[in-house]
Formats: sequence, C-alpha cells, structure tokens
Amino acid sequence: MSLRITALTDPTHAPHSRRLAWLASDADSIPVGTAFLCLFTDPGREHLAELTLGVHLAERRKYVGSRLLDAAVTAARNNTRRCVIAQAEAGSPGDLFLAARGFRRVLTLRYSRLSLADVDTAALTEIIERPHPGYRLTSWHGTVPDGLAQTFAASRRAMDDMPMDDTDYGIVTWDVDQVRAAEEAVEQRGDHLHTVVAIDISNASIVGFTELVIPGSGTGDGQHYGTGVLPEHRGHGLGRWMKAASIRHALGHYPDLGGLVTDTADSNTHMRHINESLGYTPTHSTHQHQLGL
Repeated sequence: MSLRITALTDPTHAPHSRRLAWLASDADSIPVGTAFLCLFTDPGREHLAELTLGVHLAERRKYVGSRLLDAAVTAARNNTRRCVIAQAEAGSPGDLFLAARGFRRVLTLRYSRLSLADVDTAALTEIIERPHPGYRLTSWHGTVPDGLAQTFAASRRAMDDMPMDDTDYGIVTWDVDQVRAAEEAVEQRGDHLHTVVAIDISNASIVGFTELVIPGSGTGDGQHYGTGVLPEHRGHGLGRWMKAASIRHALGHYPDLGGLVTDTADSNTHMRHINESLGYTPTHSTHQHQLGL
C-alpha cells in the first residue's frame, strides 16, 4: 500500500505542554491513521513525551502504525526526550503492538465504575457524617476560590508519591497559575468540575482533595480525577470521606448521570480498597508502556 505520512500543525497551545501530530493517508489521500505526541514543558518533566496512536481497523497490519510510530519517536529524539510513554487496553492489538516495538510495560491501571442507581445512600451518609476530629470538609464548583487557591496548590504535592511503578513520569510542581489553567481547561470544553477538600482546622490549610468531572450534558458517566492526602495527614480516613462527599454531590445535582468511573494503579492497594468500600467494581485494565530513547 502506498502510504504518505504528513506532519500537521496543532493549533492547540497548552500552558504546560505542546503537541505534534501526523496523519497517515493512502494513495487516494484517504486518512488511515493518526499519531499525536505530547511534549511536556514543565520543569521536572521535560524529559517525557506521551504518544497517542490510532489506525483504522481495516488498515492494520499494513505498517501504518509502524510508520507513524517511527515519525513520533524520531521527533521525540529530536526534542531531546529521554522516554516515550503510551497506554493501551490490556490484551488489545495496541498493547501487543507496543510490546513488539520495544516498549516496556511499566504500569497497570485498573478502571472501576460506580453505578449511581446502586448507591446505598444511607451508608454513604454515615461515612460523610462520621466525625473526623481536627478536620472539616468544604467544596466548590469550577475554579478554586481566591482565599483557598494558595493552600490548594500546595496540597497537590499529595500526589508526588502516588504509585507509578517503573514509569519515568517525573514530578509535577503545582502553583496557583497551573491549578487555574487545569480548571479552565475543563470549563472551556463544557464540562463541570467539582472539588471536595479536607481542611486542617488548626491552621485552615487544605490537606487533601478529590476532583470529579461531570459531562456538560449531565448524562453518561462522571470521571474522578486526582484524589490525594498529604503524607502527614494520612491514616484518618480523609480520602474515603472526601470521595463519599463527592459521590453525594453527583447524586444530588445530576439526576441523569449514570455512574462514576475512576482509574487506579494496580499497585495502589490503599486507593483500590477505598474504591471497593464505596461500591466501585472493576471494568477493565490498561497497560502503560515506556520506550527509552
């Protein structure tokens, strides 16, 4: 098959990354595959590129994916990247393709879903109303209030030690501008972001958070984003407390929502236990692969 790989200009300008793109087309100029390479620009992550690659089902096993991959890997090297990561569903053709092309499996993510129709609201209320001495919950919709922005950004270091197994992911250093940029990205695509935080009563600082993104239509499934508690405040049940409050918010404000989905590293047994205790059931797993350059 005659195949042409065309480098494209991505008009999207993200504040902490830039993206390269390629289109594969056949002799009749019909698109048969695409590749996107995200080049992170934050300090501490400038070594990393993330690949998303897709080939039309009818065009697989014709070297389309290999040609797109070669273009992306060459670009990653030219941009002085140390490694490329890519994700595929466990056992899928993409999973097998990455392994065959020299990528190493470095992380397994387990996806789970909570059906909102099956939530035990009495048990949920009991979790939320159980006293947590020294702490209180608060929440907001959309952008973090000015008075909490600084301490919220500081609380993001709760994610620094989350299990990433062998992934060379680097450390994300959050500041207020980066927090607001992430929140605005959700708003600009028309979705709803709801954040629940745990506050240390002694100094009014945020010590834990959980984020939930709801589709703009209020239907389908919501997606949990980050959930974390600062190391010095772990062991008090704050993660489960915050996540339960987030579930109750979804139940109360989005009656047409079907469920909530989350993904957790297979090795993160603590968060997996929290999810299971709240009624989440596994749906599938993905593998994150990494190629050293």
